[in-house]
Amino acid sequence: MLALENRPKNINEFIGQTHLIGNNKPISNMIKSNNLLHCFFYGPPGVGKTSLAKIMAKELGCEFLEFNATSIKIDDLRQKISKYKDTLIKPIIFIDEIHRLNKNQQEVLLPIMENFDAIIIGASTYNPYSSLTNAIRSRSIIFEFQPLLKIELMNILENVIEKNNIKIDKESKQYIVNTSNGDARAMLNLLDLAKNDTSIENLKQLRPISLNEGVSEDSTHYDLISAMIKSIRGSDENAAIYYLARLIIAGENPEFIARRLVILASEDIGNANPNALNMATNTMLSVAKIGYPEARIILSQCVIYLAASPKSNTSYKAINNAITFIKENSQYKIPSNIQHFHKNYKYPHDFGGYIKQNYMPTDIKDVKFIEWSNVGFEKNLKEWLEKIKK
Repeated sequence: MLALENRPKNINEFIGQTHLIGNNKPISNMIKSNNLLHCFFYGPPGVGKTSLAKIMAKELGCEFLEFNATSIKIDDLRQKISKYKDTLIKPIIFIDEIHRLNKNQQEVLLPIMENFDAIIIGASTYNPYSSLTNAIRSRSIIFEFQPLLKIELMNILENVIEKNNIKIDKESKQYIVNTSNGDARAMLNLLDLAKNDTSIENLKQLRPISLNEGVSEDSTHYDLISAMIKSIRGSDENAAIYYLARLIIAGENPEFIARRLVILASEDIGNANPNALNMATNTMLSVAKIGYPEARIILSQCVIYLAASPKSNTSYKAINNAITFIKENSQYKIPSNIQHFHKNYKYPHDFGGYIKQNYMPTDIKDVKFIEWSNVGFEKNLKEWLEKIKK
């Protein structure tokens, strides 16, 4: 496997993550000072998380014990660490997919981290701020890894091509890089499959759809997705379907299209048709499971529905207005009657569903963040609020 055989062996061979590696950069500084701390690496796949952990162990002369959270056995972990007890050697415990550890398994790591019986390095594609406990995070340094730049992918690709004497033309190299979404592993896996026939025709058969969140040409990608969104916002269903078709033909990732539709459903339709967000969310879940070619039908249904829906950007403007106000003003005290378990709070359900009481900080007078429209279901919501408040 080209991806495994061509992992960087030392820090000088490592390509990418220049915010972490290089002169006076955090991970390079840790290696240089021989002061390795517990670390968690998170970011997309194929960007060097495992490779860098192995390089760190090698550079510092540490034993490297590798585990995967999907199959880790705590007794096995403890047994391997116990071999180093009462020695000056601190092994590096590398746990891939660390977000899959449950809370009890994470707690097992705490005394190991606290006593520095070993150095824990975890890797994940999930954000550790939501997947790891506060106790784990407080004992570690968290580093975010970025997708590799196209120039970095090209450097890796050309190094592997040269090492393995693979014949490939410029167009094919560009296609492999452009469609790999910053993922060196995916790039080298495609090259591995195609190394006996690197023609552009064969590459397109092996990877007909780009892994990118966008077609391979950035300008085309942004122009097409922008044209589709603006057509839906403008309620031109035919134009919206036209641009959707162009995105599909260009190899656009269906999940990317669906995510943009979810955003539009809330930003541009909102409570004028609350079901639009349900439709878009279900579309996003469906295309992730089904993929092309059938995903084109689901996307088409959603695009037509959103284009035909009444439009309102009330929610979009309201939250922006509130955020701007808070940034420009001090944060006022919450009224005592709605603080936690306060005895003066009036429970609306005890008064037929509504009772007038103070919710806004008393120092904020006559500030309105929401500008209601009279469009679709939003008009009903506005009228209902006006009715109950009278």
